Amino acid sequence: MYHNPFHFQIYPPMPVYPVYAMYPQIPRSYPPVDIKIFSQSVHSFRLLMEQGSILLDRLGDAGFAYKMMSAAQQGKNVEVDRLLKSIGLKVPVAAKYTPTGINFILTTQTKQNQPASCCTLTVAMQWGR
Repeated sequence: MYHNPFHFQIYPPMPVYPVYAMYPQIPRSYPPVDIKIFSQSVHSFRLLMEQGSILLDRLGDAGFAYKMMSAAQQGKNVEVDRLLKSIGLKVPVAAKYTPTGINFILTTQTKQNQPASCCTLTVAMQWGR
């Protein structure tokens, strides 16, 4: 066995218990649970799922998919947007694409009493390597 003559003692020695355990815990108070906004978000997200299904059905058409991919590869953003609008979705949709894939971002529409959209559905698809 080897003996290390350069073993140093740590001063002061480490406490056995963590320092935070020495102080009393402050009880947290939480607001009452209100699921109203959450329920509205669930309802809105169902609409996004339905619209996403319509989008996927249209992208399943080989001719439409070819036009979409061709326009995106050529950097024709206006044509990609026109093709997306031709589907007739009830929610705003944006496309972000790279040489290897495309993301479709569907968002809920804003209302006067709700200036920010509550939900976003992102459909990420691969179309290259």
